[in-house]
Amino acid sequence: MHVTVLLVLLLSLLLVSATLALLLHKTRRMHLMLYSLQNRADSAPAQLYRQLEALTGLQQELQLARSLPPTRGWAASPDFLLALVHEVQASKPRTVLECSSGASTVVLARCLQQLGAGRVLSLEHDVHFGAQTRRELARHGLSDWAQVIDAPLCEHALDGESWAWYDIKNLPADLVIDLLVIDGPPQSTRSLARYPAGPLLFPLLAAGAAVYLDDAARADEQTIVRRWRAAFAPLQLTMLACEKGCAVMRLN
Repeated sequence: MHVTVLLVLLLSLLLVSATLALLLHKTRRMHLMLYSLQNRADSAPAQLYRQLEALTGLQQELQLARSLPPTRGWAASPDFLLALVHEVQASKPRTVLECSSGASTVVLARCLQQLGAGRVLSLEHDVHFGAQTRRELARHGLSDWAQVIDAPLCEHALDGESWAWYDIKNLPADLVIDLLVIDGPPQSTRSLARYPAGPLLFPLLAAGAAVYLDDAARADEQTIVRRWRAAFAPLQLTMLACEKGCAVMRLN
């Protein structure tokens, strides 16, 4: 009888201990979630201010008579676009190649117009977005400075894998890239979706060329950068504190 009572008490104590442990675990998780939400809430106004500040900077630098396309959601953020403006002003590239088109195409074309030389080539897999970018270029009077190339995603065999990436058959045969801007394809197409830009386009980079990768705060893009740097040793990496992360690589 005493043994039975002791066993019952022991089981009760174990049950209470397990319940307390579970409650402590749940409480800790709730605390961490609340702390994370608080951090996001605290940083949101500062991030919004930074993007508004960058958008104002874009208008001042570019002296646009019309508004830019939207710079939220999938589009490049104002701070990334402003970083591109400063790059073009400093390096004066003759040929800029973009993976994806949109607000960045307008910004880059306007920069080259201000310099009085150069051209932008934008690979675009989505016919709707391509047409939209062409309309924006025409609205800003920049059609002569940028060309949107219809480049549907097609199969590329690279590193023993199959990749759905831009069809590059319509790129000029003698293409030499001074500035490469990578903001596509979308992450939803597959993991490491932007990796093929390295093996397919880096051999076309001019000496001293720069590569700008948007969304570099994401795990996929960080893995891509590591793979690129392992395969293309001369690339020097700088990370810019843009809203979505920006990796800048230069070919020495």
